[in-house]
Amino acid sequence: MNKTKENNYAFIDGANLHQGVITYLKWELDYKKFRIWLTEKYSVTEAYIFLGNIPKYNNLYTHLQEAGYKIIFKEVVYDGNGKAKGNCDADLVLKTVQDFYENVYDNALLVSSDGDYASLVNFLIEKNKLKVILSPSTEEKCSILLKRTGAKISYLKNQRNILEKIMI
Repeated sequence: MNKTKENNYAFIDGANLHQGVITYLKWELDYKKFRIWLTEKYSVTEAYIFLGNIPKYNNLYTHLQEAGYKIIFKEVVYDGNGKAKGNCDADLVLKTVQDFYENVYDNALLVSSDGDYASLVNFLIEKNKLKVILSPSTEEKCSILLKRTGAKISYLKNQRNILEKIMI
């Protein structure tokens, strides 16, 4: 029997992924390994990463594109202390729902621990289009709002040996 490969899309909250792995898991993610792992484990054909566009990180953006991510930039604004804010939540939700209605993916993967995505998760569950939530934080730090959806949540901490960036 010939099983056809799924066409799954990953929707990644870039700031949440970076912050979760660095702050809560205390290691650095190898983005290239992560992209390969998404393809091999979850049949991800497109991986969208949502980021604020800050010129000093242009080398990172190039690296992400070379690793196979499609970057969707959000214009950043700066607070009174000069701290950048590029909230991408609405853009991620809109792209996920737009692609659902255009029927371009079989299932969606959400990479975030942010409870602001609970309504999106509920929508995807209702439409039978959610593959998994990949949480870049610990079980304790992953939002209770995501947990209450009943969605399958996998924690990246369990993949450290595969996904950690090795410093040479």
